[in-house]
Amino acid sequence: MTCRIAVFGTGYLGATHAACMAELGHEVLGVDIDEAKLASLQAGQVPFYEPGLQKLLQKNLKSGRLRFTNSYQEAADFAQAHFLAVGTPQREGEFGADLTYVDAVIEKLAPLLRQAAIIYGKSTVPVGTAARLGQRVRKIAPAGNAIEVAWNPEFLREGHAIQDTLHPDRLVLGVDPERRGPAEVLAREIYAELLAEEIPFLVTDLATAELVKTAANSFLATKISFINAIAEVCEAAGADVTELADAIGYDDRIGRKFLNAGIGFGGGCLPKDIRAFMARAGELGADQALTFLREVDNINMRRRTRMVELAREACGSLLGARVAVLGAAFKPESDDVRDSPALNVAGQIQLQGAAVNVYDPKAMQNSQALFPTLNYSDSALKACVGADVVLVLTEWSEFKELDPVELNGIVREKRIIDGRNCLDPAKWRNAGWLYRGLGRSS
Repeated sequence: MTCRIAVFGTGYLGATHAACMAELGHEVLGVDIDEAKLASLQAGQVPFYEPGLQKLLQKNLKSGRLRFTNSYQEAADFAQAHFLAVGTPQREGEFGADLTYVDAVIEKLAPLLRQAAIIYGKSTVPVGTAARLGQRVRKIAPAGNAIEVAWNPEFLREGHAIQDTLHPDRLVLGVDPERRGPAEVLAREIYAELLAEEIPFLVTDLATAELVKTAANSFLATKISFINAIAEVCEAAGADVTELADAIGYDDRIGRKFLNAGIGFGGGCLPKDIRAFMARAGELGADQALTFLREVDNINMRRRTRMVELAREACGSLLGARVAVLGAAFKPESDDVRDSPALNVAGQIQLQGAAVNVYDPKAMQNSQALFPTLNYSDSALKACVGADVVLVLTEWSEFKELDPVELNGIVREKRIIDGRNCLDPAKWRNAGWLYRGLGRSS
């Protein structure tokens, strides 16, 4: 069955969801107030990097199933299902989530809803938000109780967003058990193609659905910080954290994924989501339950400091040193530099007097906008010219495949610090390089 869908917010989440829903055969309207972003998307240009998304966008624009608008009235008249996919950044100076954009959509959309419709939340929000929005919608929408608010959290990985939308490992839908309407039935129609693949479909209450996303992100952040804490012990003991991770990863209760020690996590989700989770738990009177997340955050930030220390140790002093930084995005297959460990390290090293040259395959423009005072090169080789030390801070395949012999005549000193433990130490050492990995014997 073809459904009429409006997606509010056309950033990373919204643009991906809109294009993928059109790919499933639905009629989709992307809604935003940013005229430049709308013009770019309507022209078939994605204003950020996500593998395969631009091609999918262009395909569905051409088919007529996907279009974009700034008109909330048009969206209200058009859609049966309204998906909220706007950002929920960290509040300035606080840990809690800023719900300004979520609330703004509701305040603008609800007064225009004169017939029955479903509002599905996709954005990551503090628990209790869906219930609050439901009360507000029923109060200000002309259709009143005929409007149902449900929550359908996203679980996208940057670099794999299309796969995670069209072939997810699970679908979660939160509904209000006291006001149960057609949200589940319509969701099953929207996701019929996915459900035909026997993808698990979990229907919960609203609070549980909201907590699923924040709990999942907190667990992943904890797993990453755990192995980074173990890396600190390995360095002190002369052990190898990579071999250790391989060994414990064979235990199916633990698993090997997300046990890669390095300079830690960043991006627009994990850091701000675990902080918002802590803040919300405190508001609910359950602050003791999540105190461990504060240490998870501390461990993560400490890894960045450790990388700066290793660079200083390698050069003797960073004052006047030339440092090549390979990687700026917070992870490979993305141009996202929000809370990027790589750029944070580069900035700290520059503040200590080094000349820093940065290269990233996709994140150069975003990096320059955020850190305009750093030097930027248009290739890995150019970034390494005259370097006293090379830092690999994002695990792009391009960096894994670098030839140390080719770099021998380019750098000033053959020193490399592997901030993601993604290189082959023997390959670099055999070429005469001083190799150092985080949590690995020097």
